[in-house]
Amino acid sequence: MTRTAWNDHDWQLVHTSPQSPQQHMALDQVLLEEVASGHRAPTLRVWEWASSAVVIGIFQSVKNEVDIEAAQTHDIEVVRRITGGGAMFIEPGNTITYSIYAPKSLVAGMSFRDAYAFMDASVLEALNELGIKAWYKPLNDITSEGGKIGGAAQAHRGGAVLHHVTMAYDIDVNKMLQVLRIGREKLSDKGTTSAAKRVDPLRSQTGLPRAAIIEQIIATFRRLHGLQDGGLLPAELAAADRLIEEKFGTEAWRHKVP
Repeated sequence: MTRTAWNDHDWQLVHTSPQSPQQHMALDQVLLEEVASGHRAPTLRVWEWASSAVVIGIFQSVKNEVDIEAAQTHDIEVVRRITGGGAMFIEPGNTITYSIYAPKSLVAGMSFRDAYAFMDASVLEALNELGIKAWYKPLNDITSEGGKIGGAAQAHRGGAVLHHVTMAYDIDVNKMLQVLRIGREKLSDKGTTSAAKRVDPLRSQTGLPRAAIIEQIIATFRRLHGLQDGGLLPAELAAADRLIEEKFGTEAWRHKVP
């Protein structure tokens, strides 16, 4: 396969009103398949969250990753995504999440390690423009001098690749440690001060509102790659609703790995 460049494609932006965690999981599959089939142009989607969630990777065990009782106490929904990687603790105002749905030709011939960094180069540039010296820590962490900022994951379908990232804008460390078992185990002997340093939010590093950071990410992508404002089609939303009913909203999927 011949590798293509970013500017060989007509990129479209999707940035809509807040949606539920299940809707986000379903839309990732729908839009990936639509780009793979050629029915949708390559797309950058910036997520807005309607509610809190723990998003676990496709291969992760619910009971190993999440304290279900604590999640229920804090009204945090557990959902499973179609990509690998680790669990993400999400609160709507504290998280910046985006997905890139691209033709596989964009990363043709690249190693996984190179493809991860390549897909997020514009975001690293946006962060640098905001005064954050950010870089990739292989395989899939975005980090800085202040600590980890976020993590990425990928999935391939046919002729397309999904690359998505969740970054911490702010974080309730105490709540995260109650809900995520893995975080608790890693940090139990170090206390919450160390936990805050491990995941260093963008708010503390920039002093900027969350919306301003998102605006910078979109503007930098637009400047480097071209980007037209777009939206979700009724057929895509309907397909996502079906997938929630058949897959992402079911206990069978959520507990695919018990």
